Amino acid sequence: MKPHNALYIGGRWHPAEGATAEGTTPEGTTPEGTTSTIDVMNPATGQIITTVPAGSPKDVDAAVCAARAALPGWAGTPPEERAGLLAALRDQLVARTEEIAETVTAELGAPLPFSRTVHAGVPIAVCGAYAELTRSYPFEEKIDNSTVLLEPVGVVGAITPWNYPLHQIVAKVAPALAAGCTVVLKPAEDTPLVAQLFAEGVDAAGIPAGVFNLVTGLGPVAGQALAEHEGVDLVSFTGSTAVGRKIGAIAGAQVKRVALELGGKSANVILPGADLARAVGVGVANVMANSGQTCSAWTRMLVHKDQYAEAVDLAVAAVAKYVPGERIGPLASAKQQDRVRGYIEQGIAEGAKVVAGGPQAPRDTGYYVTPTVFADVTPEMTIAQEEIFGPVLSLLRYEDEEDAVRIANGTVYGLAGAVWAGDEDEAVAFARRLDTGQVDINGGRFNPLAPFGGYKQSGVGRELGAHGLAEYLQTKSLQF
Repeated sequence: MKPHNALYIGGRWHPAEGATAEGTTPEGTTPEGTTSTIDVMNPATGQIITTVPAGSPKDVDAAVCAARAALPGWAGTPPEERAGLLAALRDQLVARTEEIAETVTAELGAPLPFSRTVHAGVPIAVCGAYAELTRSYPFEEKIDNSTVLLEPVGVVGAITPWNYPLHQIVAKVAPALAAGCTVVLKPAEDTPLVAQLFAEGVDAAGIPAGVFNLVTGLGPVAGQALAEHEGVDLVSFTGSTAVGRKIGAIAGAQVKRVALELGGKSANVILPGADLARAVGVGVANVMANSGQTCSAWTRMLVHKDQYAEAVDLAVAAVAKYVPGERIGPLASAKQQDRVRGYIEQGIAEGAKVVAGGPQAPRDTGYYVTPTVFADVTPEMTIAQEEIFGPVLSLLRYEDEEDAVRIANGTVYGLAGAVWAGDEDEAVAFARRLDTGQVDINGGRFNPLAPFGGYKQSGVGRELGAHGLAEYLQTKSLQF
């Protein structure tokens, strides 16, 4: 595979500032020690598949300047025209579905069928949804003797994670463009290749130069430069709560807008009247999807004490279907593999019982972790409080409904969750008591038009649908 050795700035592909093919070491550093390229690894093999430029603060500045220069023209483009260009972008992604899937599988390790349906299919649906929404969204409204205008915030700095690399890009870029904003994207260094494919799609769709810009690079360098840049009006970040706090502090000091989609430790609450087998089976599948690298995964399964033993047996049977290298892929990096195995070892040390899996590596090559189920987990244990981000499920007992609510709400997070009950009204009543941004009722399906985001330390703001578009708008009132 050839090096992807350029940044997309101002409608053209440019070499990174100071990053050349000559004079670098195999580790991708210049003789002075500054990183000029980033190795992209295949986590299924641990081998380098290509390199991308490590953008510098100068590259970020060039991209922000290009975005700011393009802002007046794009903000003044009629919504119908913006919608047409988003539809053209959607069509470009559709045409590249297989290439997108293969690229995500290569750089993230997801099984190819999952990459086709989720990593390619979901962002295509989201992009198409924003094309339609842009045509109908009320960018202007009358309130008595006032006309209220909803105008673009300005230049958006988008910093995206590696776990759903294209979806997270589209979930930020599509609504920002729909709103009339221009964008500088800094994708995760582990999965930059699909971001480059996206930039190619933007170019082929005919979106004007400077409206979208791509700078690959390291978070502490390019990401920090983007968050700190005075020419950025809103920073939209998805990633860890620790990094989100830093970005929030930077944005607050500059009095700029911020949207943060952070961590989760979601509860899957199975009430006594539910279909236990289905609830456990779907719950295990939810945690194992994307090798457990999903911020909204239901990693805590709460089961009534009278059904607990049966639920454990069902979970053990369900997780056995997830064979590493077949139905479940590797984790994204060696660092992530070590992190997850460390959490498994900590669970054992704190007294939880491994009923499936464990810390042992299931394969000799690649960053795989054995799908693991813990029983006898208590709410205060580390594995019940902290986001593991791997294929690890914890089963907790509860005494009654009040106890279940207490346990479910007993973390610093509030991103997602699930409730299962024999009666839908009972499930909804319980869901209303959960301190979380979204709750699936009896296996409810993902809705790309519904808002996604969390309570508490799971973030600030919402993505997807009309609520996601509103994040990129500001109001102006005209009085008559």
